[in-house]
Amino acid sequence: MFKPQDQANLQDLYEGFSVLETPDEVAKFMQDLCTPQELVAIAQRYQIAKLLAEDCRYAEIVAKTGTSTATISRVNRSLSMVSYGGYAIVFDRLKEKKGESGDDKK
Repeated sequence: MFKPQDQANLQDLYEGFSVLETPDEVAKFMQDLCTPQELVAIAQRYQIAKLLAEDCRYAEIVAKTGTSTATISRVNRSLSMVSYGGYAIVFDRLKEKKGESGDDKK
């Protein structure tokens, strides 16, 4: 799927993320790494994934995010068919974190 150099670059990037300790540090790194448009696109895909994980219907997701059903379908495919489990890891850990802090707001 990835060329060897691409895999090495990706591994290096993942290692960079792994040393970040706070949401603020992640935000600073992402803002340095991505264009504003890329950040908006990534954030939108993340919101779509969260809504799909909560069993929201496409029409509701379109209304909440302003995205196309094609984008929702692509995110849905990454959640269900070709998932590496990354979304699940994040969603489960955030759920645990909210449970620990007693914060059950959405």
